[in-house]
Amino acid sequence: MSFYCKYILPRLIDLAMKNPASTERRSRIVPRATGRVLDVGFGSGLNLRFYGPRVTKLWGIDPSSELLEMARPKLKSVPFPVELLTHSAEEIPLPHESIDTVVLTWTLCSIPNPIQALREMRRVLRADGRVVFAEHGLSPDPGVQAWQHRLNPVWRRIAGGCNMNRKIDDLLSAGGFNAVELSTSYFPGPRILTYTFQGLAV
Repeated sequence: MSFYCKYILPRLIDLAMKNPASTERRSRIVPRATGRVLDVGFGSGLNLRFYGPRVTKLWGIDPSSELLEMARPKLKSVPFPVELLTHSAEEIPLPHESIDTVVLTWTLCSIPNPIQALREMRRVLRADGRVVFAEHGLSPDPGVQAWQHRLNPVWRRIAGGCNMNRKIDDLLSAGGFNAVELSTSYFPGPRILTYTFQGLAV
């Protein structure tokens, strides 16, 4: 692993994900989680303060041990047990149907095989479980799309595998989920990076 990926990129990701628009969206999406929760792309633990009293246990999964170490000090402030898993979401080390809620916040963009990861999430999710999500991805505007496709190869290399041109609702469907609630909008900032999908999938 390069010096950039090990020491610089995790801190850049943590800083970028603290922006006011993302924080506001977390405050709406994350409290909907209940029961036994799997937070995919847990990162530096920015979702932790938004979990409500109906959470009984949380598993936070992320391939970056550096980001998970940044999250550990935050674990002391939550009233439920948290287990951190240094794993890729394509192979989730949890039993079948053991999770009530999966939380996805700005993570499907960077998983190498998002459909396989979603199938794994479906495997560990109870039949009556749900996915709450806020993700950025492919804009519906042709001019913005053109720039997303053009710049994505360079962006992916410098942004830790983040892709700006994934169509999140299509990925959820291909992974076996139905988005029963879906809203989309641009956040403040460059439109190639700020078209956001949020909602609930079952």
